[in-house]
Amino acid sequence: MLEKKFVIRNTAGIHCRPSSVIISGKEKFPGVSFKVTAENGTTDLNGILELLALGLQCGDEITLQVSGGDEAGALETIGALFEKEFDFPDA
Repeated sequence: MLEKKFVIRNTAGIHCRPSSVIISGKEKFPGVSFKVTAENGTTDLNGILELLALGLQCGDEITLQVSGGDEAGALETIGALFEKEFDFPDA
């Protein structure tokens, strides 16, 4: 198991669209389990609603834990998504 701290950089926090990108990104790592711990709680990274329930805002710190498979690659790839400043076009 590997773990590392990341800071939310998206100015709007982790809302629906960033959550969708993060959950989609984890699908590239079959057999890897993810756990996110923040001030508001801990969740396995299994779905968008679980991630949204953490209420992650810009500047919040999370700890991402990964286990199984390509742990190092998974940790850096998914961690980078938590720190990404998303620029979604207006819908």
